[in-house]
Amino acid sequence: MSAGHLLPGMAVLCAGSLAHAWPDKPIRMIAVSAPGGSTDLLARMYAARLGPQLGQQILIDNRAGGGGMIASELVARSYADGHTLLFTHTSHSVLPSMHSRLPYDPFDDFAPIGLVALTHSVLLVAPAVAARTVGELIELARARPGQLNYGAGSTGASAHLAGELFKLMAKVNIVHVPYKGTGAQLAGLLGNEIQMSFSTVPAAIPHIQAGRLRALGVGSLVRATALPDVPTISEAALPGFDVSAWNGVLAPARTPAAIVNRLNRELAEIAKHPETREKAATQGTELVSGTPQEFAAYIKAQIAKWSRVVKAAGIQSD
Repeated sequence: MSAGHLLPGMAVLCAGSLAHAWPDKPIRMIAVSAPGGSTDLLARMYAARLGPQLGQQILIDNRAGGGGMIASELVARSYADGHTLLFTHTSHSVLPSMHSRLPYDPFDDFAPIGLVALTHSVLLVAPAVAARTVGELIELARARPGQLNYGAGSTGASAHLAGELFKLMAKVNIVHVPYKGTGAQLAGLLGNEIQMSFSTVPAAIPHIQAGRLRALGVGSLVRATALPDVPTISEAALPGFDVSAWNGVLAPARTPAAIVNRLNRELAEIAKHPETREKAATQGTELVSGTPQEFAAYIKAQIAKWSRVVKAAGIQSD
């Protein structure tokens, strides 16, 4: 019998006993990305500290595919005993507006545990582009409507949504050119196939430091520690512009509150650890923490935000 079919009294009894004994075996943390990506690296960073704090091993299970749908559906259908967690990212708040139907409910099928990280994005231009500030790039785009191309990964990827948000807020006509992944996207920029692109800071830093690409602005509301001299797009030209990629931890719905709160406290402790924070900062990532309720509100706000962008841009998936 699944947790969803327990009688009310049995559910309360089981929840109490589970919370009391938890964790009594290794915890499976399902990551929505493939090994080696920024989300996977963060998941492993947290798992390395969370395991000893809980006294159990944290096993990372990478389930890439479907923009996060495969991993999310797996967790949504898992037993709510605190031994299966989802390490997810921005896609969780984008998929609802990209697909008319999902195999799970992004709210009702999960118990938010905590927002754990915000990763900075950066607006890059090719050396051949004359603009040296965000304002100058906007002026150039307005003077040449439809002539500037921006590169991004697959439809609905973070870089794509960042480009569309820039397009809407700056009131410019720039053209999306899709690429298969960040590496191909940056190669297109380096080869002058496109004129501008958004990228995560870790992927962009080597090219910026070598002078191969020019960083005009950071996409989040605060400057990136790894790029302290690069202003935010918000402060430079478009107040309120924010395309921070986020990572957070969810559990299946009906996971006992005692387990959710314990996990939340442990994640908050990890976010405070100086060595972990420094390591994350070098990758352009800021570790954060907050209550499960704050994380739930954050997800709802992100879904509403990207729904407006997707609708205005006419992005369609199914």
